[in-house]
Amino acid sequence: MSREIPFNRPFIVGKELTYISEAVAGGHLAGNGRFTKLCQEWLERTTGSRKAMLTHSCTGALEMAAILAGIKPGDQVIVPSYGFVTTANAFVLRGADIRFVDIREDTLNVDERLIEKAVTNRTRAIVPIHYAGVACEINAIMAIAERHGLVVVEDAAQAVDAGCGGRHLGAIGHFGTFSFHETKNFISGEGGALLVNDDRFIERAEIIWEKGTDREKFLRGEVDKYTWVDIGSSFLPSELVAAFLYAQLEETETITRKRRYIFDFYFQHLADLEAAGCLRRPVISATSDHNAHMFFVLLNDEPSRAKLIKHLAADGIQAVFHYIPLHLSPMGRQFGYKPGDLPVTEDLAARVLRLPCFFELATADQERIVASLYRFFDM
Repeated sequence: MSREIPFNRPFIVGKELTYISEAVAGGHLAGNGRFTKLCQEWLERTTGSRKAMLTHSCTGALEMAAILAGIKPGDQVIVPSYGFVTTANAFVLRGADIRFVDIREDTLNVDERLIEKAVTNRTRAIVPIHYAGVACEINAIMAIAERHGLVVVEDAAQAVDAGCGGRHLGAIGHFGTFSFHETKNFISGEGGALLVNDDRFIERAEIIWEKGTDREKFLRGEVDKYTWVDIGSSFLPSELVAAFLYAQLEETETITRKRRYIFDFYFQHLADLEAAGCLRRPVISATSDHNAHMFFVLLNDEPSRAKLIKHLAADGIQAVFHYIPLHLSPMGRQFGYKPGDLPVTEDLAARVLRLPCFFELATADQERIVASLYRFFDM
């Protein structure tokens, strides 16, 4: 058998190990040191966000956003069911009642046309996901939020260096959250960031980020000592994580260019399979400047997907499906949901298949993957 092609492989692209050594030599390994500041400055400069704060994960960034949005027990938060558990869980931790909304058939993003119908007098926030780094209809969502006085938290975990209409995803809503998990485009093993795009929330965000203290004011010389002033937690990553991440951010153009090459290769070479009705390729909305985070195909039914996964595995290729809809999970059912409530989500989730897509994926490996797909469909 040929060498196995994994679904994902973490990578080093620049000065990651050099910067980690510099962090160690500098004698500051806890959070909020030199490399944390460099990463935050890069994020603010690149995205146009008012304030960027590194976190230990996108989960941590979402939890900070939930606190800053003032979510209280009984408040309602609108979330797509097709997403990772922490998108909902961060708000459930504050006592929120989750209102799931179906997704679009084309982009698999939340269907903005259904959001307003889900708004009640208890709704406080909308949390759209930019699935696969392709922008949801964020401008329409912001307009809905403005009409109803709601906060928008962009789950842009998969959308670093992606945009919409010339603006960076994550920097359009009141808050944006990024992930630097090893499966993402830019990695630090674990890691994330919160973007604060509304000046009203910046001061409190700093306090929550620093465990509920006004330490940031102390570091700027604005107070002569710092103390406990609000709720907060330990959201900072270590300098080792930040050092690794900064080396990746320096190579953003290189990483995105390579990933787009991988995406375009799949897209072009699978066109005949789509034309034959064997599968469907991703749909990129006209206003979306995507970052090639993921390449997925939609099979015609769930049994076909299962057979294809088995076929690819036999050829040494690891392909995987994605989220189990949150509304069908044990926790989702506690919010009163049942099968059939979100038909588009349930249908598409059963048919999604993700192909290997990572920085070091070779063209020869993609040729193997494409050839295996054509053999499966006898084409």
